[in-house]
Amino acid sequence: MSPPYRQIRAVYTDDSVTVYQAYDPLIADPAVAAQRFVPPFKRERMTWIKPSFLWMMYRCGWAAKPGQSRILAVEITREGFEWALARSCPSHPGRDADDAGREAWARRLRRSPVRVQWDPERDPHLNALPYRSIQIGLSGEAVRRYVEDWTVSITDVTDRARDVHAAVRARDVHAAVRARDVHAAVRARGQVAGLLPAERPYPLPPDLARVVGATVDDTGRAPAPAVPDGAGRTRVSPDGTAGPHGEHGP
Repeated sequence: MSPPYRQIRAVYTDDSVTVYQAYDPLIADPAVAAQRFVPPFKRERMTWIKPSFLWMMYRCGWAAKPGQSRILAVEITREGFEWALARSCPSHPGRDADDAGREAWARRLRRSPVRVQWDPERDPHLNALPYRSIQIGLSGEAVRRYVEDWTVSITDVTDRARDVHAAVRARDVHAAVRARDVHAAVRARGQVAGLLPAERPYPLPPDLARVVGATVDDTGRAPAPAVPDGAGRTRVSPDGTAGPHGEHGP
């Protein structure tokens, strides 16, 4: 059964959640050593975090893209993660937004220190899947909190990424698929799956699901994100819908 269209999947504990970023060694090495992001990391730039390991691999090309050769698993507090989601704004207005909806989105965008967007999740071959994975862009106060308050640990997982990539590229995987050997294909895919982080659906409270536009009902429908009303409060509609040294972009 396919996951809901928009669902946050992540490695998490009772207190923390793991997100991924890719950087040049000039940023990654000091961050791992300090267990915090320190210069030359630039707080004034928006920085994007991704709970999906495979989406991170798609974005950085298995750590092969310039400036993205080191993959960091950043464990942050769930309190901070949910703070960011609660104060987020979609990167773009909804496709069906009318003039009033676009104006409300623009007002919310100006106030929010956090951006969210949903992009196709990826399989181990980095092919697009028919459901979405969230990306979260932090700026301003959100970056400060990320660096100073939320970070629990920073782990370099570049070698793990390379091991997964090597397993995906292994000849027996492709041979099994080409030969239509179902059992061999299952075994090969099981080897890859065993190397991947064990991401689970994140228990997102319904109010936060509506803020970010995650799927919240049994139909698989993804509601429109909640938008602020004229007084600046977040409202939900009556039907319940609502750089050179590193990777900072979505």
